[in-house]
Amino acid sequence: MNAAMNTRNRGAAITGLGVIAPNGVGTDAFWKATREGIPCLDRITREGSEHFPVRIGGQVRGFDPGSMIEERFLVQTDRFTHFAMASADLALDDAKLPVDDMSPFAVGVVTASGSGGGGFGQSELQQLYSKGPRYVGPYQSIAWFYAASTGQVSIRNGFKGPCGVVTNDEAGGLDALAHARRSIRRGADAMVAGASEASLAPYSIVCMLGWDELSRARDAGRAYLPFTEDACGFAPGEGGAMLVVEEEGAARRRGVRIRGFIAGYGSTFTGPSRWERSREGLAQAIRVALEDARCAPEEIDMVFADALGVPEADRAEALAIADALGPHGTRVPVTAPKTGFGRVHCAAPTLDVVAAVLAMEHRVVPPTPYVTDVCHELDLVTRSSRPAEPRTALVLSRGLMGCNAALVLRGPEGDY
Repeated sequence: MNAAMNTRNRGAAITGLGVIAPNGVGTDAFWKATREGIPCLDRITREGSEHFPVRIGGQVRGFDPGSMIEERFLVQTDRFTHFAMASADLALDDAKLPVDDMSPFAVGVVTASGSGGGGFGQSELQQLYSKGPRYVGPYQSIAWFYAASTGQVSIRNGFKGPCGVVTNDEAGGLDALAHARRSIRRGADAMVAGASEASLAPYSIVCMLGWDELSRARDAGRAYLPFTEDACGFAPGEGGAMLVVEEEGAARRRGVRIRGFIAGYGSTFTGPSRWERSREGLAQAIRVALEDARCAPEEIDMVFADALGVPEADRAEALAIADALGPHGTRVPVTAPKTGFGRVHCAAPTLDVVAAVLAMEHRVVPPTPYVTDVCHELDLVTRSSRPAEPRTALVLSRGLMGCNAALVLRGPEGDY
């Protein structure tokens, strides 16, 4: 009993944020665009991807990996790992984590990715088929792999603590943060956790074309409109977000700014594209997360929605929020900033977590770009940010294969 209580009392404090996103490189740029609802969906211009049925997405621009990552790492890795390494650096700088004074076994890494290194893999396969096996580089064996980001972030920084990778569809981004929290409770002093995706390479887009949920709209303003009568699927995106999650006591002792707490988590599975059933599964994930956080439904001050953009899925999510939160579910402010920059697969909910932490700091609920007329019983924040006093946030995510996840965050003044 006492051991269980001691484990629970190791709070998971968020002390560092790092973002590489279509709407901003760095946390300040990302937050400015998110807070102001500045949309950046546009025609996909990545070489080889211009003529696919999927025309609109969120591309990261203005990011030079060579300015942040050493050449010896760049040649070994795909763009999705570049996003992870760069955003991990930004998060570590933000946290001011004294890694030189810490045992390397006390710091771990956990990441999520759904697409892996498709661009790197495609390039090497083209070499194989056009020139032969002698022209395939040795890093083909690792660069495409989902675990590459965890491996490279840990190797580059000398972290030898609990490391892992989760590939649980879009919901994997929340799973990674929950895994980090679990590792803190089990004895780790700090975890670098998050997700990254680079799914706009030709091979990766081809792999996505079998998804009915993917928007084929050719107008950026019409491509991703969840919770509206014009919903026609989601626009894909790329990027990454990493967080430093630290044991609360250690963070307080060194006097670092605590930006929030991972307070509760829940997950369920309801099957591929069974959106009506996702209502029950998502509602149950919310209930489990609330119980884990010791949080009453009415304590939730804002919800970052999964916002798939498929009518059946949007309806299921709106009903799930009402089912789990009761009457409060139709009154609580709901937002989906990802409509402005695309659904970045596993990284989508981690970007939402960063936005939620910043929203609690700046006392606003950011808007849902492009969306104006809502056809569900939700208090969806549209057009512009809404002044608020959010202390507790609920972040939701669902995967196309049927995973449902919910994460409860508390601000630094809240109990975890």
